[in-house]
Amino acid sequence: MSTLRKLYYQLPPSWRFVARRLYYWPYDLYDGLSGQRDAMIPPRGMIFTGSGDFKAQGEKMLEYFRTLAGLKPEHSVLDIGSGIGRIAIPLTSYLDETGRYEGFDVVKRGVDWCRKQISSRYPNFNFQHIDLDNDLYKSGGANAANFIFPYEDNSFDFVVLTSVFTHMLPSEVANYLTEIQRVLQPGGRCFATFFIWNNESARGTEKNPAFTFPYDKGHYRLMDEQVQAANVAFDETYLDQLIQEAGLKKEATYYGFWPGRKKEECKDFQDIVILEK
Repeated sequence: MSTLRKLYYQLPPSWRFVARRLYYWPYDLYDGLSGQRDAMIPPRGMIFTGSGDFKAQGEKMLEYFRTLAGLKPEHSVLDIGSGIGRIAIPLTSYLDETGRYEGFDVVKRGVDWCRKQISSRYPNFNFQHIDLDNDLYKSGGANAANFIFPYEDNSFDFVVLTSVFTHMLPSEVANYLTEIQRVLQPGGRCFATFFIWNNESARGTEKNPAFTFPYDKGHYRLMDEQVQAANVAFDETYLDQLIQEAGLKKEATYYGFWPGRKKEECKDFQDIVILEK
């Protein structure tokens, strides 16, 4: 693990947001004064999910939803871990008037921004703040392992989780997979990203000390023992078992370049898994 990442994880959750706002404050001030920032793109200091170009990453994910998982403009979409709108923003120009978007997140400031900037313009886009405990983003709240999604059975065509299962422990992942199965319509699909641990990824991370999972917990591995939700890698066989027990079927896996695979041969940094009910 890099020194900078380790120092970041040592900060209390609330301080991590402050540190990012301070780091990007000069850039955001310039963007605001110059009028260069689109109102539908959050200030860099407020973005707490993912890395790289915020807009380009969201647009790339939308293309994958369409081409890899069959997302249609008329679909009802559930965005688990909606963050600060990286997935929602490109969907505003893709979902038609019969489509619907629901998102929820544990970080209230992200939900508030999305409601103000997105829901105010697109009334078929709704965001909820859910008070769940996660030692990467916040302290306190309910246990995600027991959380029941606030949606009816069979109410979505498409569920997406980008960089969510990478911050959850086994009991939480098992519960979320079960809830995803419940809220998906028959034939509905789920697009999810993981860090999948297998023989190939284990060999790869040996050559990449800046991004590895040294703490072996049996079915899963941690990057940092003090902040367990920082990054979590799941044994592939165990993950397949959780998926099957939840009543879902794995349609495809696209391995990412995080453990040293050739970037040009991968879809994304994390591993992408397509599930179907």
